Amino acid sequence: MNMNYFVVGTNDMRASRAFYDAFFEGAGLQSMSPSDRMTYWLGENFAFAVAIPFDEKPATNGNGTMVGFCVGRDDVERMHRLALELGGTCEGAPGQRGPKFSAYVRDLDGNKLCLSD
Repeated sequence: MNMNYFVVGTNDMRASRAFYDAFFEGAGLQSMSPSDRMTYWLGENFAFAVAIPFDEKPATNGNGTMVGFCVGRDDVERMHRLALELGGTCEGAPGQRGPKFSAYVRDLDGNKLCLSD
């Protein structure tokens, strides 16, 4: 079984698009916006999107909800640092956690992201 895609909500598409364009830079992903309310970053077996909620209510982050990105060890540290430079917040500095080297950040809308090797 493969996961089809993952979407997080945003209240500011322009700011969110700028954050993720910079966050995913160099990952070989294509960005596309099929509408004003959604932007995708697509790659082989990879689809991630930010969206303004369809019901037009404010986007909120889920308590306990997290998106995990499997990246190389060097990218864990680089992307964690980059997310903070882009205005994200630290939820766990890079370090060994069990068998994985991981780091945790929140994006501009408070969505939690995990980076691990």
